[in-house]
Amino acid sequence: MNAPAVVLLSGGMDSATTLAVARRDGFACHALSFRYGQRHAVELDAARQVAAALGAVNHVVLDVDLRAFGGSALTADHAVPKDRPLDAMGDEVPITYVPARNTIFLSFALAWAETLGAYDLFIGANALDYSGYPDCRPEYLEAFDRLANLATKAGVEATARGSRAFRVHAPLLRLTKAEIVRLGGELGVDYGLTRSCYDPAPDGAACGRCDACRLRLKGFREAGLADPAPYHAGVA
Repeated sequence: MNAPAVVLLSGGMDSATTLAVARRDGFACHALSFRYGQRHAVELDAARQVAAALGAVNHVVLDVDLRAFGGSALTADHAVPKDRPLDAMGDEVPITYVPARNTIFLSFALAWAETLGAYDLFIGANALDYSGYPDCRPEYLEAFDRLANLATKAGVEATARGSRAFRVHAPLLRLTKAEIVRLGGELGVDYGLTRSCYDPAPDGAACGRCDACRLRLKGFREAGLADPAPYHAGVA
């Protein structure tokens, strides 16, 4: 019987590829998404389709409305930055950063994992082609890994008996977007199902100009492929 794992699934290309990696590695994948008041909630429809296409055991969408706090262009009435130079991304934390988002999401994933008897958490964090979010860095993920084993009954008991404890997997952490695209292609990810745009049109078409779109398009371009997701007319 395959070991269970909880996989954070936003509906974007990175999380979809991460789910495919977890499946390849033999885990029974329980996908977890969040309706957190994000302006790009179209990603949740994508997450449902990706979970089904990649054979998730189940898919849970939790409501955690972070609009109550705001502080981000994704959860408050702030403009999403457009047309930022690719070589400037990562220099500073942009307004699209959602305060403590990965910590919140991983905490819910950890709670679900403990009820499932799962010790493996998967997240699509990336520290190469990314917008500079502090909760995508390897030192953050290592710290959460330690926290998971200190803060849970299952983690403490597993550590005490010398058996396997919780582990946070970030298989894309040190890959470029082009490498992620190629890996997903090898694993059968249908990127036409995924959505990454921070500021999509009402019909779901991606803007092509926000950080998420620009990094995604860069990845497909460098991989020598066309992005199958829908974009505004004129976006290459």
